[in-house]
Amino acid sequence: MEIVTGQHRQRAKTFLKWAFRAAVIFCSLLIFCLASLWLYAKILGAPKIQVPQTTVYYSTNDEVIGETEHDSQNRYWVSLSNIAKPLQQATIDIEDRHFYDHHGFDLRRMAGAAIKDVTTLSKAQGASTISMQYARNLFLSNDKTWKRKFLEAFTTMRLEMNYSKSQILEGYLNTIYYGHGAYGIQAASKYYFNKNAKDLDLAESALLAGIPKGPTYYAPDVDFDRSKARQRLILNAMVNAGDITKAQAEKAYKEKLTLVTTHKGTKEMAPYFQDEVQQELSKRLNMTNEQIATAGLKVYTTLDANMQKKAEYWVKKVINPKSKIQAALVTMDPKTGAVKAMIGGRNYQEDPYNLAVQGKRQPGSSFKPFLYYAALRNNFTPSTTLLSAPTTFHYDNGKPYSPENYGGYYANGPITLMQALALSDNIYAVKTNLAIGMDQLVTTAKEMGITSPLEPIPSLALGTKPVSVLEMANAYSTIADLGKRVTPHYITKVVDRSGHVIYQWKPSSKQVLDPATSFVLSQMMTGIFDPKLNGYSTVTGNSVRKILTHTVAAKTGSTDTDSWMVGFTPNLTTSVWVGYKQWKPINTYPDSRYSKSIWANYMEDVLQGQPRDAFKAPDGVVKAWVDPSTGLLTSKDAKNARLTYYLAGTEPTQSDQTAKDAQSKNGADSLKHDQHKSGGLVKWVKHLFSW
Repeated sequence: MEIVTGQHRQRAKTFLKWAFRAAVIFCSLLIFCLASLWLYAKILGAPKIQVPQTTVYYSTNDEVIGETEHDSQNRYWVSLSNIAKPLQQATIDIEDRHFYDHHGFDLRRMAGAAIKDVTTLSKAQGASTISMQYARNLFLSNDKTWKRKFLEAFTTMRLEMNYSKSQILEGYLNTIYYGHGAYGIQAASKYYFNKNAKDLDLAESALLAGIPKGPTYYAPDVDFDRSKARQRLILNAMVNAGDITKAQAEKAYKEKLTLVTTHKGTKEMAPYFQDEVQQELSKRLNMTNEQIATAGLKVYTTLDANMQKKAEYWVKKVINPKSKIQAALVTMDPKTGAVKAMIGGRNYQEDPYNLAVQGKRQPGSSFKPFLYYAALRNNFTPSTTLLSAPTTFHYDNGKPYSPENYGGYYANGPITLMQALALSDNIYAVKTNLAIGMDQLVTTAKEMGITSPLEPIPSLALGTKPVSVLEMANAYSTIADLGKRVTPHYITKVVDRSGHVIYQWKPSSKQVLDPATSFVLSQMMTGIFDPKLNGYSTVTGNSVRKILTHTVAAKTGSTDTDSWMVGFTPNLTTSVWVGYKQWKPINTYPDSRYSKSIWANYMEDVLQGQPRDAFKAPDGVVKAWVDPSTGLLTSKDAKNARLTYYLAGTEPTQSDQTAKDAQSKNGADSLKHDQHKSGGLVKWVKHLFSW
């Protein structure tokens, strides 16, 4: 018996010895593994924050014009200082009351949860801290597997080792889901109460803090009574934590809350413009469209929301809603290149193809100002006269070209350059193109900002090569700013989710034209609204001249399929095109008048409150009162006198009266000569009548 007992004791000692050794080895391995894991986490450093955030676009007055969504999710990042303190307290008290005391793991809660998981043979019990939930929101899926829990724990270690508690709380509150596609407290605050997260009061904070427990269960617009019950639970937790008093809790619970009941979403303004903004972002920041959409950027654009609304209003008001005709419009600041308004078509949802940028059409006579700038630099003046009559031109070893004036009307006599521009005489334009050398027009147009391919051919003077609405706005802006060319742009500043400015537009321009010549040209272009320049037909802007109260320079253009009007003041350029996308002919009223009506009404609208005449003559320019039909000096009080600008030294020196006197003298001398030759005949007639 004693032998058996001794054997049992010996076995027990041996078991205990090996058990102790095993325990020591296990603990050593556990410590080694934990130390290795800690060291590995330390080596890896801070986890990279990659949570998708909504990118927001702003107009010039910081009005939100659009947002990008990630999988129909709204995400905004706001600093902890811009989150109401009651919301922070409510979240900590209900989600992780020991948040500031642990290092990412609440061991007591975890132990209790683990015991329940083992006893129920499930993994449903959670004991996640705020740090653990943030780790899950950042990088991991929500599937309940042991692997996911391990990765969650490891990521939590990295967060706690590299970020402060305030940074972790900020990240958590900006990534937690509040239902209805709202990720983060800013999106939730906007969705449920239409206010910023910093403006939430205690009652609102307690209500929102209860949603993440079950976004489809506790959302107040899903079941308000259930949401209120959880609000009371959270208010009581805040009382127990000493963050508020019972009286404050009771007052908050009884507060009447006004929930947002209608969610229209962000109104997308200027969608064609926003597409161009994304293209510029991609170019400037070297980012894909997907990266842009989820980067949480604040993009401050050049869009003037007021101008955009007015542009959309006038396109909609002028064009018959039943018509299938399309329209495109670009407004630019000629001094900076900032695109202030853009319409790329009448309905973005039906057709996102941007006719203002991607579409290229023949500009017709709106191309002529480029020709006449070149002419002014080649000894032409506003008074230069050429014969306007049906003409067949020959070029390139005898190739014939027979342009026609609109409607078949001609002066059948000499007309001045200023009148040819106002009446849009095609014969004068082609003669000028051939006279100065066709390469001159190509060079000038490209200097002004035309980037589309051009050819030195006679018909280029009549705008036969396609260009975009944006190109025309840019080229006319060069004239408007006295020869300084700018580059169209859409963005002024980009701020990342951390508040750092990562792109800032820098103004630049290049002097490509002579300032004085540019000004003389601009003043000739005001003539399309001046009846004093009427001749064999009326000036091309006559139908809309009474709409305008401001001095503007412009040019119309038309082809069989396109209708244009482009013009400017020194501070604003607008290019308008109207036509059918599929090149259907424009041959009926009112289609042919749409571009003029849109341009004139829109420009008058946006120029309200601006000086009536913002044009200021630079050095090297002189002015004189002339008769537009002859180009000669005349009296200021003469019926048809027009104040005309010239490059200094090119102004006319002969007056209209002097020319008439000379003509009268020449006529009188001719009459005396004729009378002398016919003297005998006169005497014979007198003798005959004496009978």
